[in-house]
Amino acid sequence: MTDVVLDSSAILAVVLEEPGRDLVVGRLFQAQTCSVNITEVVTKMLDRGVAIFDVEETVSELCGQIIDFDRDLAIQAGLLRDATRHKGLSLGDRACLALAMRERLPIMTADRAWADLDLGVEVVFIR
Repeated sequence: MTDVVLDSSAILAVVLEEPGRDLVVGRLFQAQTCSVNITEVVTKMLDRGVAIFDVEETVSELCGQIIDFDRDLAIQAGLLRDATRHKGLSLGDRACLALAMRERLPIMTADRAWADLDLGVEVVFIR
């Protein structure tokens, strides 16, 4: 059963063995992740020199349910721009928020820029 939405920073904490990874590892297969956030994870891994084969394998092993960035999520993420602009949230951040709002699930993230957002979604910081 899905019980959380993972932001790319939470997945990257596991991949890169960063602080907070222990909080995420046990939730990987009960989690949803937006396809936009998977794109961010893949990009960061390639930027750090990880081989393409290893990237594909890691994503397959670490990501539970990958949710397509569909029409409804795209619109909701766009609508979140005004409410999140002052925090500098990216499209990926807003895609993650939109998914969590739609599914009524908490988000796990390492991104402290999300602190004090009042969007009706629970944000769990991994560090």
